[in-house]
Amino acid sequence: MPFIMLRFGDVELRILVIGSSGSSQFLLTNFILGRQEFSEDVYSISSSQKNVGEFVGRRVAVVNRPNLYNKDLSKSKMRKEMRRSMCLTSPGPHAVLIAFDLEKISPNDMKTPKLVTNKFGENVLNYTMVLLVYDGHLRGRALNDKVMRTDWHLRELVEQCNCRYHVFSKNWRNRAGSRELLHKIERMLQAMGGHHYINRSYKRAEDSVRTEERKLRKKRQSEITRTCRELEKQFQGDELRWQMDNYNASVGAEIRAKAELQNRWLRTSLAVGLGLGFIAGAAMGMIVGSVEGPGGMVLGGAVGGVVGGASGAASQLAIQHLDERVGSHTANFNTAFINRFFRAPPV
Repeated sequence: MPFIMLRFGDVELRILVIGSSGSSQFLLTNFILGRQEFSEDVYSISSSQKNVGEFVGRRVAVVNRPNLYNKDLSKSKMRKEMRRSMCLTSPGPHAVLIAFDLEKISPNDMKTPKLVTNKFGENVLNYTMVLLVYDGHLRGRALNDKVMRTDWHLRELVEQCNCRYHVFSKNWRNRAGSRELLHKIERMLQAMGGHHYINRSYKRAEDSVRTEERKLRKKRQSEITRTCRELEKQFQGDELRWQMDNYNASVGAEIRAKAELQNRWLRTSLAVGLGLGFIAGAAMGMIVGSVEGPGGMVLGGAVGGVVGGASGAASQLAIQHLDERVGSHTANFNTAFINRFFRAPPV
């Protein structure tokens, strides 16, 4: 059967990259984007991150989240990061790539596909592929035999994802196999009718992001109108349409990026974490303080509440930091746009 390019060819490909432990998922992101987004000594991150670029000429948005077995993060923090990664890949990922080191498969790695379904829904495996980082001497059929025949643990891992897998190099400059990986992703999507993955949680994430987009656009409407009038004074005809389209696309992308990072669904999760942290901390403080009597209970509860609530506040700081990484600020946006984008349209 000949390969058929799907109708979403002009749509940005949303890829969620997941790792169980170690650096594999970050090496994979470097490989996809064709640049060193993460240094070779990065083995974990504390907050989800989104990076955009091109993969074999195709526009892609790659989202990384903390490793599933990151022992440095609490369960509540991991739940928050799951929501954050969903907002960054809403309305849903076209592909979920789970990255492993081919020569270091652990017992936890074998449980990873099941863990992914627990977090993202059972049907997510229809959009999932195993990615194996490897720089050994095996190639071609010998490498395939190792994965599907010789090493039973590798075979079992791959079979959980409908035998979909791809091997890539630790060296992101080695582009061998990049086009093959894109074709595998598009064939996987073709089998699903060309639609991205979606479930109830992703629907809630997208609804919340769109609501936030409308709010942000309304706040900036006067600024947008003023800039459009300035464009009309400077350009005419096709050149005007090109400048207007470019400006609207830039503003739309900026608003979308901010909405993905600051929306009600995500804020609700953070607020709940802050409240639960305060309650749990206060309760523990009161228990400890009870040793000193009623006065100790009051003091212990107050101190415990502050300490417990601090973890929720830290999550808010993480969102602010990520916002600075992914989305630009609205201040002086028109000036930056004019300096960068006001140029004659291509001939």
